Amino acid sequence: MTRAPARARALVASTLSVAVLLITAACVAYERDVPRALPQGVTEPPAAAPSPSPSATASSSAVTGRSTPVLNDEQLKAALITEADLGPPWAAAQGPALWRDGTLKATTDDGDCRRLLEVLYTEEPFGVPAGPRASVTLDDIAEGSQLREQIGAHGPQDVERALEWLRTLPEKCARFRAKTARSGTQDVEVTELPLPDTAGDARAALRVTLTGGAPDAAPARLTVDLAAIRVGEDTIVLTNGGFGEVRAEVTQAMTQLGADRLAEVARQGRLRV
Repeated sequence: MTRAPARARALVASTLSVAVLLITAACVAYERDVPRALPQGVTEPPAAAPSPSPSATASSSAVTGRSTPVLNDEQLKAALITEADLGPPWAAAQGPALWRDGTLKATTDDGDCRRLLEVLYTEEPFGVPAGPRASVTLDDIAEGSQLREQIGAHGPQDVERALEWLRTLPEKCARFRAKTARSGTQDVEVTELPLPDTAGDARAALRVTLTGGAPDAAPARLTVDLAAIRVGEDTIVLTNGGFGEVRAEVTQAMTQLGADRLAEVARQGRLRV
């Protein structure tokens, strides 16, 4: 008798958390664009610090093509979102979602659509990161959905090619059928997921729904949001999926917050060089 009120309280708490996140993300973006006042007695910005020598950045540039130092593991971890950012009913995940192998491990005949399914399963639209990386996985214990954020470095050309490809998929793979080993045939629909214009320097996002199931089971509907963002010379990949309600505003708010946090960590890292 108490399950429904508890679920309602969790939904209200989640709704309030998302509202706060959206407001916070908007404020962060606004503060980022507003010039800060100079300290008293300073009439113009100080001269920029000398650029690091070529030898100081040679190793990172050789791997990723970067012109600035690569963020280390601890810096990337500091840029990750946390369950505290989302609030209840979100918590640290105990393991990968069961639907990842059960439904996302799928294939289809069309090359682009097959590649999309592979990207959804591996969560690597940019390929394997080069150098340091960090990730976090969080569960919505009320709805059973799972959100995962990954941060890493990739070659600039690879990033731009991947983002451009993702933007073509709502047209190329708008509707198709996929076969799975465990969940039968799936009807797949792909749509664009709008992201805030202030989330990183370049971005692309999709909402993918898979509807189907085993022949002797009732049809089930899996929804997965995939967001890919470039922030300076680093990238964020964020997925949010599940069989319950997957809220686009959570994906959008976490994309904005994650991009702003990574940009700030990178800025602080440059100041220390």
